[in-house]
Amino acid sequence: MSETSSLLEQLRWKKFPVLNDGFVCLVDVMGDDAAVVQAARVSYGAGTKRVSDDRSLIRYLLRHRHTTPFEMAEIKILVRVPMDCWRQWIRHRTANVNEYSTRYSEAIDSAQTTLPDAWRTQASQNRQGSDLPLPVGVGQQLTDDERLLQEHARRVYDARLEAGVAREQARKDLPLATYTEAYWKVDLHNLLHFLALRMDSHAQEEIRLYATAIGREIIQPLFPVVWEAFEDYRLGGSALSRLEIGLIQRLTANAAISRTAPPYNEADFLAAQDPTWKPLERCRERDECRDKLIGLGLVQRQESN
Repeated sequence: MSETSSLLEQLRWKKFPVLNDGFVCLVDVMGDDAAVVQAARVSYGAGTKRVSDDRSLIRYLLRHRHTTPFEMAEIKILVRVPMDCWRQWIRHRTANVNEYSTRYSEAIDSAQTTLPDAWRTQASQNRQGSDLPLPVGVGQQLTDDERLLQEHARRVYDARLEAGVAREQARKDLPLATYTEAYWKVDLHNLLHFLALRMDSHAQEEIRLYATAIGREIIQPLFPVVWEAFEDYRLGGSALSRLEIGLIQRLTANAAISRTAPPYNEADFLAAQDPTWKPLERCRERDECRDKLIGLGLVQRQESN
């Protein structure tokens, strides 16, 4: 048995836990790092001298966003995920999906629960995000209320089924925390795009945990060279827009005149900002640029009051 086949057998159907009762597991895979390389080299024809080694080629393809060779590999995964999290997941319309049906079968008797220290406040700068955790005392009450609500909803659902109500109608008041299961088959290119978005720190924590489990536990061992490049250029990389490049050029030019060294202060940053940002009291593009430059060590983080 080859090393790849042995690894596949170790991973297939192994459930990697996520949240309190969710999981991801590999069902099947077609292709590996070599499949990406093979697809990329098909245009050279048989017998053509290799222009680079496999690792360099994969890194070139990912760096320059040549996506087609990555579409030649496919991964099929089984997931158990809360319905509210699945709503975000299914928005990635690039996969083949077959979901557990509560019209044909009874709903899975499990729901996502939240620990008292895991309730988060609404982010003040991001309408769709969360921020710091709530006090544990408040969280304990929320967790207790959550348990009572979920138990009541399940009792109502079960009572409807016992009364003869159709499954398709009985399910309508189940909470979004109820787990569902689905087969999800996707090519490697679209999977990497999903992971880049959902492993990002701005993604909701719950779906980020699923994406991280898929990436770290399944894709990294199956596609180690692709994963290395993905970490370098997507997860750990950062793109600069034309406006941001212009800001850096002005920032460093001003610093050369004043003979100052980085990290530069907030006043320096604002003086070099793009003219279209200056009249805006709030500008998300400017804030994101500042964060990038802080990460690069060019601008110093402001002290919070």
